[in-house]
Amino acid sequence: MALNEPTPTADNDRTTKQNKDRFADARAWWTKAWEEGGTLHDMWEDVRRAPDAGWHDMASWIKAVASIAVFSFVVLLFNGAVDVLLNATHHILTAVPNVQVGDNTSTGVWATIDNPVRSYIAAHSAGLPISASTVYTLWQITGLFSLIAGFITRNNGIRLTWTCWGLAGIAMVWTTTPDASRTVATAIAVLAWTVASAFAMRGLNLRPRVFSHVTTGAPQITVQPQIHIPAQPDGGTADNVRQLGH
Repeated sequence: MALNEPTPTADNDRTTKQNKDRFADARAWWTKAWEEGGTLHDMWEDVRRAPDAGWHDMASWIKAVASIAVFSFVVLLFNGAVDVLLNATHHILTAVPNVQVGDNTSTGVWATIDNPVRSYIAAHSAGLPISASTVYTLWQITGLFSLIAGFITRNNGIRLTWTCWGLAGIAMVWTTTPDASRTVATAIAVLAWTVASAFAMRGLNLRPRVFSHVTTGAPQITVQPQIHIPAQPDGGTADNVRQLGH
């Protein structure tokens, strides 16, 4: 057989017939689907009745498609909002004053707590994408916000943040302060945090709350007397009934 010989005629006819059969089947399915009771006809009727049916009475598949579309739109908006918030936070944090974290610039009693915190942050912020000055500023903002918001709102989540912030600060003081004065410095930090907690945890009550239902007015007692007449012989029934009547 020579190369590049054309395909026999029988094979071409068979391929053409198969393509025609597939097209005919697809056309028959399309026609049947749009007839009354067909799949596409029913879906179109569901879409047409949806505005008048409302959310509760519309078809379930329309609810699913609408929910997926709304969820995807919300995710896109949330993704864009997160990017905007992150960029804004980055600009705010990079605009804060450059605090010399490693220098012990605090004085007085506050220096006993603040200087160890500065030293700890400076020693453990080398590999972060933000500077130690920014970390220290965030540390101060978190503590101040938790103190004020806990005093005003009495929110348990904010109070938990204040508690974690105070315990972390005490741990920094204990870790960074030299051994000779570590105990005294930690005690001062605990005392200062305890005094500040009186404001941050204002109104905190650890006792469980007991809710009792109080009814107004005196309780009403309903008495339903019941008379039980024992069974008597036939001869004594009339006499017993007469005695009960008296």
